Amino acid sequence: MPKSGVPIPYYQVDAFTDRVFGGNPAGVCLLESWLPDLELQQIALENNLSETAFVVRRAEEFELRWLTPTMEIDLCGHATLAPAFIIFNELGFTGAEIRFHTKTGVLGASRDGDRIVLDFPAWEAKPCEIPAVLAEALGWIPRELYRNRDFLAVFSNQDELLSLKPDMTALAQLDCLGVICTAPGKDCDFASRFFAPGAGIPEDPVTGSSHSTLTPYWAKRLGQSKLHARQLSARRGELWCEDRGTRVGIGGKCALYSRAQIEA
Repeated sequence: MPKSGVPIPYYQVDAFTDRVFGGNPAGVCLLESWLPDLELQQIALENNLSETAFVVRRAEEFELRWLTPTMEIDLCGHATLAPAFIIFNELGFTGAEIRFHTKTGVLGASRDGDRIVLDFPAWEAKPCEIPAVLAEALGWIPRELYRNRDFLAVFSNQDELLSLKPDMTALAQLDCLGVICTAPGKDCDFASRFFAPGAGIPEDPVTGSSHSTLTPYWAKRLGQSKLHARQLSARRGELWCEDRGTRVGIGGKCALYSRAQIEA
């Protein structure tokens, strides 16, 4: 049993997809109150997913934290979409918007037909020089490179993006959470991949938080506020994004994989 003595309701949700075995799987733990940090980390490690979301309800709002198998992170999209899906569909939440209190501030989640749209911060990336170690680790020199929390490496086309076979050991040495790689899409406005081996995530299947950076970049480059995006991991993911100035909307679908409870 958990140290609290109460089994933890646990769900696994495939986010940014309309089918099980697609998108990015996220664990969702519904807690009555916060467990010690070490226990949260042990659960995330045991789940062995790119992120596990931990949620505590406070009246009609929610506190939310995200942990990879090795560390806590400051912003995660698919592990916000997944608990929003559970709160709307399993807990029967009837409000117009879910408000998540996180270390990055308050994040919103609202319904838009069969999609859930996240209200996230917009992160502007600044141009920077291309470190030799980054080009060597990617095995390709990007046409442009930008930086905020992550590196944003821009490539000429989707084929270049798909051909990348990064040296994960070398990427893990970079002073950043991860590396976003992006290019114009063939059947969407833009495509991307995301690598974060230093955070225990060699290639993330679908990365909502990277679209806090991607959305402002592509909105400015393409001259449009609404964008259709795909993440080209093996599992693939689909996102609908909107540039809202200092905020971005990041929409997607979810598929429920399992319901369970944590006893250990």
